[in-house]
Amino acid sequence: MSKFWKMNGAGNDFVVVDNRDHSLDLSKDQIALLCQRQRGVGADGFLAVEPAENGADFRMRYYNADGGEAEMCGNGARCFARFVNFLEGGNLESTSFETIAGVIGAEFVGDQVRIALSSPFDKVLNLQLDLAGESHTVHSVNTGVPHAVIFVDDLDGVDIKSLGAATRFHEHFAPAGTNANFAAIEGPAAIRIRTYERGVEDETLACGTGMAAAALIYSELNDVDGPIKVRVAGGDVLEIDFDRNSEGYENVTLLGPADFTFEGTLLIPGLS
Repeated sequence: MSKFWKMNGAGNDFVVVDNRDHSLDLSKDQIALLCQRQRGVGADGFLAVEPAENGADFRMRYYNADGGEAEMCGNGARCFARFVNFLEGGNLESTSFETIAGVIGAEFVGDQVRIALSSPFDKVLNLQLDLAGESHTVHSVNTGVPHAVIFVDDLDGVDIKSLGAATRFHEHFAPAGTNANFAAIEGPAAIRIRTYERGVEDETLACGTGMAAAALIYSELNDVDGPIKVRVAGGDVLEIDFDRNSEGYENVTLLGPADFTFEGTLLIPGLS
């Protein structure tokens, strides 16, 4: 039996474990079972704290709900940071941790966490793609993981599961696929988004790297500087800030909540 914590960042929820002693060695199927909402704990993803290998304070392992390991997760990174602060007795002002996408820095701002994302790359604007039988203008950028962004007039009317899947699996983004974000402008330096997450294969209440992607694309298309407020499907408003330069964007940060929900003991087949 192993202890776990359940956390959420703006409604994006995670099973979190302390695996600094490498005592847990879960298979893809076991992680998928833990994240399954009917027979497991239920979560959008799985986070494990491990020892750092290259000079940071910790190593963050992140797995999607299907059990596949992913490069990074913005909401997960905030939860991870708050969790390691909890493990350290709540005495940290900041921390750093290794991910597949690079080293992430985090600082604690009251009850919220600000994370420094890796520099975005592979930005492409104004792609015309056929999605579910209709032509759409699609933008894309990698903010730690790949994201497509589509601006719409009626965000509530979008069939996220259908159009999201069509975007996620479009041949343009093969073979790895992409996350799909649908956004609407709410006001000056303010947008609202809904996200279809790769690996979850459905809409989630929030996606941190998706917020960053949508905010940066909005900035590029409308010549708007940060910070940009982003309202997510769960109702929370988070803040994306960044510096613009001739090469693109740097010093991208995400400020938002990271909350504990409950804790318990894992009891799954093959796990002692």
